[in-house]
Amino acid sequence: MELIIKNLSKTYPNGVKALQDINLAVGTGMFGLVGPNGAGKSSLMRTLATLQEADSGSITLGDIEVFQNKQALRSVLGYLPQEFGVYPKISAEQMLHHLASLKGITHSGERKEQVEALLHKTNLWETRKRQLGTYSGGMKQRFGIAQALLGSPRLVIVDEPTAGLDPTERNRFHNLLCEIGEEVIVILSTHIIEDVQSLCNRVAFIQKGKVLEVGTPDELVQNIAGKVWRRTIERNQLAEFSHLKIISTHLKSGKLDVLVWADQQPETGFNLVNPDLENLYFALMGQNA
Repeated sequence: MELIIKNLSKTYPNGVKALQDINLAVGTGMFGLVGPNGAGKSSLMRTLATLQEADSGSITLGDIEVFQNKQALRSVLGYLPQEFGVYPKISAEQMLHHLASLKGITHSGERKEQVEALLHKTNLWETRKRQLGTYSGGMKQRFGIAQALLGSPRLVIVDEPTAGLDPTERNRFHNLLCEIGEEVIVILSTHIIEDVQSLCNRVAFIQKGKVLEVGTPDELVQNIAGKVWRRTIERNQLAEFSHLKIISTHLKSGKLDVLVWADQQPETGFNLVNPDLENLYFALMGQNA
């Protein structure tokens, strides 16, 4: 099973070019879509989920031509948007049964089996009778994944799923996503580099509606080896290095750690560093600001 996106473009009525000629091929496993707020990630997610139209291009999932058969895509889609509401007075168990019915799981035995399995899978079984309004942020996110997995989807889309979660809930959520990604296509949209570095087998960086780089985390890091340099300076010295391609600066103990992009040592005092995806992120976003 493969998701193929070809020449996908979308311009909003206000003139914003949300998507510009997007081309991606996504197979089974975790695929990370990375970029800052406003980069086009949510626009792409909403288009994939058939919640908005594209101006041009095509999307296919296996043998499904998405724009010609939206209902076929929706029947195999699990979607967890960046923000989603819950009915606060209804229990998680009741809500999942209701959503399962809406997804076409009408046989009561099958519905009960799926709901109970997902409550266990998302570690919500013990709190299944509690009203959703009493759930913590992490519990609501796990409920969001449970509803997204109803009907055994072949494509799961999660948009900024760990924003606002504490470290324990974030780790639990990561483990759940990895387990899901063993069987289906999971697209994880985020601006948190650490999430994609540890979870995804392939990553695409997006900015201003354009895909800038695509590859495995190891490939992308290897491509920038020998190009990232560091020097620690006084805070008031930064202007002296404005002629260099500065990736990022980090304040440590009153001094600045300056990271610079260059094919060779830019100046005396700069030392080569082992790069990571965060270095690539800052370099790409700076070049395409």
